Amino acid sequence: MDDTLKRLLAAENTASDLVKKAQADSERLVQTALQEAHQQEERFHARVPELQASFLEKSDQRAQQTVAEMERRFEERLVNLRGAAESNEDTALDAAFDNLLGTRDAGPA
Repeated sequence: MDDTLKRLLAAENTASDLVKKAQADSERLVQTALQEAHQQEERFHARVPELQASFLEKSDQRAQQTVAEMERRFEERLVNLRGAAESNEDTALDAAFDNLLGTRDAGPA
C-alpha cells in the first residue's frame, strides 16, 4: 500500500508539474499574442499618415477631373450659346430697328 501511495503521489506531482508547465506555456502564448497585436497596432498607426496622404491624393485627382469635366461642359455650352446668339443676331437687330423705327411688317396682305 505504501508503494501505491508513493506512485499516486509521484503521479500527482507529475500531473501538477504538467499543469504548471501548460499554464506557463499558455501565459507565454498570450503574452506573445499581445505583443504581436501591439506591434501590428503600432505599424498601423505609423501608416495612418501614408494612408491619409494616399486618400487625399486620390480625392484631389477626382476633384481635378470633376472640375475639368465641368469646365469642358461650360465651354461647350458657351460655344453653343455664342453660336445661337450669332445666328440670331441679324434677326434680332432687324426686329429692334423695325420696332424703333415703327416700320413693322404688316405682314402679307
